[in-house]
Amino acid sequence: MDAPLLDEIADLLPALTALRQDLHAHPELAFTEHRTASLVATALRELDLEVHEGIGGTGVVGVLRVGSGSRSIGLRADMDALPLTERSDASHRSTVPGVHHGCGHDGHISMLLGAARHLVRTRRFDGTVVFIFQPAEEGRGGAHAMIADGLFDRFPCDAVYALHNWPDLPLGSAQTRPGPIMAAADRFDITLRGRGGHAAQPHRTPDAILAASQLVAQLNTIVARRIDPGESAVLSVTRIEGGHSHNVLPAEVQVTGTVRSFDAASQDLIEAALRATAQGVALAGGIEVDVRYTRYYPATVNSAPEAELALAAAADAGLSTSVAALPAFTSEDFAFMLRARPGAYLWLGQARGRADVDRPLHHPGYDFNDDALPLGIQWFAAVVARELAQGSPARALGRCG
Repeated sequence: MDAPLLDEIADLLPALTALRQDLHAHPELAFTEHRTASLVATALRELDLEVHEGIGGTGVVGVLRVGSGSRSIGLRADMDALPLTERSDASHRSTVPGVHHGCGHDGHISMLLGAARHLVRTRRFDGTVVFIFQPAEEGRGGAHAMIADGLFDRFPCDAVYALHNWPDLPLGSAQTRPGPIMAAADRFDITLRGRGGHAAQPHRTPDAILAASQLVAQLNTIVARRIDPGESAVLSVTRIEGGHSHNVLPAEVQVTGTVRSFDAASQDLIEAALRATAQGVALAGGIEVDVRYTRYYPATVNSAPEAELALAAAADAGLSTSVAALPAFTSEDFAFMLRARPGAYLWLGQARGRADVDRPLHHPGYDFNDDALPLGIQWFAAVVARELAQGSPARALGRCG
């Protein structure tokens, strides 16, 4: 940890910790982050920043301009919680039934607000920082909504950066990589329709449950037999629903699941194979089939120079850095921002020991580690220092290594 910088932000930490725990106790779901957005906007106004609300629904943007530099960068934090019941004995546990900050977005908000406070009072850069507080990361595409609402038209950014706390990495460490860092996320919903009938007379009606069983078995061969072993992909069936009685063959069965991939060609191949497989099972079983395939998040792909800068900034912040050996199969809608602008997404370690590793993201007992707050603040500040160095074009600074 960079001791001088830690000394500079030490006085900010008690209030930021209190804010983080307050956000944790009052979680809000996608596009309903009204209290959270109001707290963020108020905090930014207290810093005399230019503040804009309601972008992409409940998104908030703060703008800080220092000097005369023409470069501008975006720093993003996500704000929404999960539809999940928290199982924790923490004093700041969720007060909202069935809603839990089980992914640490409360920590991300607090770190970015801390970085804003630090940058406002130090002003050791030349250019513009756009603080992006994004709604609806958890499967609802808040980044896409903000972009569609003119985010980068209204607030131009030469590059954009974000981090995510990572319980699989120890506190004080950080990783990222050039290229894919998180997977594309697709959803499929397949409806199989027979006629329904008496379970004792299966010869009189096509069996939608039998067809669904055969379909699930065949879907699980697609990645193993259709995708190049050198590529990475996952197809998982996560729900089968049909029937209400022991003696009735249902007329309809639904099969739902997800596909994760990093390569667009693999994504296309899997979708085509899934559709063909469903049609084949339907034809063989004498039933009808309807396939809905939704590509809701693209792969999160870091641009190489910005990934290198992100690691260099992490080293500047005193973190132990390494290049991630593999991307993660989890998804992230920061992908939309990285499609629109160069940038990078960093994993920030937060594990204090085995207990944190055993309570991963989206776990009912997960809680953000407040000891990571200064680390995220330092990283955001170091990114700004490298990208918007006073008196020197950022691209002439050199990168990590």
